[in-house]
Amino acid sequence: MRQEAAGSVKSVGVWIRVSTEDQARGESPEHHEKRARAYAEFKGWNVVELYDLSGISGKTTIATDEAKRMLADVASGRITGLIFSKLARLGRNTRELLDFAEIFKEQGADLISLQEAIDTSTPAGRMFYTMLAALAQWEREEIASRVAASVPIRAKLGKPIGGTAPFGFRWVDKQLVVDTEEAPVRRLMFELFAEHQRKRTVARLLNERGYRTRKGELWSGTSVYRLLTDTTAKGLHRRNYTTSADRSKAWELKPESEWVTVPCEPIVTPELWERCEAILDGQKARAKPVARQATHLFAGIARCVCGTRMYVKAGSPKYVCEGCRNKIPVADLEAVFLSELRRFLVSPDEIEAHGWAIREAVGEREKLVARATAELRKVEADEARVFDLYHAGQIAKDDFARHHRPIAERHRQLEDELPRLQAELDVMRISASSQEEVVLGAQVITERWPSLSQSEKRQMVEATTSRIVIGKEEIEIDLHHLPTTHPSVLTEGSSHQNATQPQGFIAATSCTRAG
Repeated sequence: MRQEAAGSVKSVGVWIRVSTEDQARGESPEHHEKRARAYAEFKGWNVVELYDLSGISGKTTIATDEAKRMLADVASGRITGLIFSKLARLGRNTRELLDFAEIFKEQGADLISLQEAIDTSTPAGRMFYTMLAALAQWEREEIASRVAASVPIRAKLGKPIGGTAPFGFRWVDKQLVVDTEEAPVRRLMFELFAEHQRKRTVARLLNERGYRTRKGELWSGTSVYRLLTDTTAKGLHRRNYTTSADRSKAWELKPESEWVTVPCEPIVTPELWERCEAILDGQKARAKPVARQATHLFAGIARCVCGTRMYVKAGSPKYVCEGCRNKIPVADLEAVFLSELRRFLVSPDEIEAHGWAIREAVGEREKLVARATAELRKVEADEARVFDLYHAGQIAKDDFARHHRPIAERHRQLEDELPRLQAELDVMRISASSQEEVVLGAQVITERWPSLSQSEKRQMVEATTSRIVIGKEEIEIDLHHLPTTHPSVLTEGSSHQNATQPQGFIAATSCTRAG
């Protein structure tokens, strides 16, 4: 996810799209906006944009001007989260929802759906992205499998299976034939490589002589290598030999058993092809393997007490603060982290008591929301009855004002209060689900830590740990926190108190540094 700078406030947008059914239940665009703004207030976020699609109809949402404006704000970083009432109000169908989710995940932004208690800025909410990604992957694989099943059959029959002809060839009446203008250039490419044995040198010489790719671009070492290894040049056109698991990923070779080869007219002689292939094989054998970049467990999470993030430089055994040069060995920080996590988990009664308190608070808040909703419906009915009496001439104008004024005032209070109560309940539900995710993750960490891979350890740390602050003498570890709730009683004219005072799931734990 896109990280806010230290001390900065998360900027979010509010998305409003109200259906006819919502309005029939008395949920106006204003009601949804108030509820979303209250949620942002409880989270300490700043609402910087409102995207209002009320009154906009059409089969798709993503094509609307408001959606385009919102996506542009996500891409630019103006907003790093979007709050909306329910998933059905974000996208009109599953495909649209998947598209929105993929865009937000790529940009490191969060989706917050209040009805379904989904907030992807929380550990539990991030599972939403995982599930949607799995659904999108399944959909793509289903389509790809149907297409892929027909490709080998069409390839063996010699029928076109899509794609442009390789450089040096062109399609004529569905047959691959030599292109008289491009073929000499490709043959020259092999001759230059056999002489100089350097792909970049070949690219430079071709560019200096005025030759360009089919798209009119300069040759590069990569494009030269691709054509040097394409067997079409020696008269053997490969089909059904590449695949890609995702549209955003590079193509990969399939197993050779799945390849289909079709003879075609060669451009280079067998002797020239074999000579170039031998040079490439020799270069590949001498090449040094690319070193795998280390993934450090607490990168981006560990902060110095001065506020600067701490990272491990290549070849260094320590997390280092570039600001004040504070440092701690990698092994020491990992040992302290595990020790504190185990100390937290040895008190299951305390964990269960905390979970019970959260569930009880959620139940109390649900009762308050239900009571406020019922009272709002009663007030609306009373207001309608007073209007009917007035229009029927059964009460005078002065009596109407006297009866209507307190009802209207209470109506206004409830319309302001109900969205805030609902937003508070939204925060509590999302926090409760995050609590379960944090505890589960902490248990997995302590029980399976030695057997976890480095990437699995990193995922567990991200799911459970909010930040680690490293001082000169102490280390403070914060797990993702839950709000402490203080249910207030809804009474006429009452002013509502903020009910989300952050408290560490294990209160900021300090321990003496080991070295």
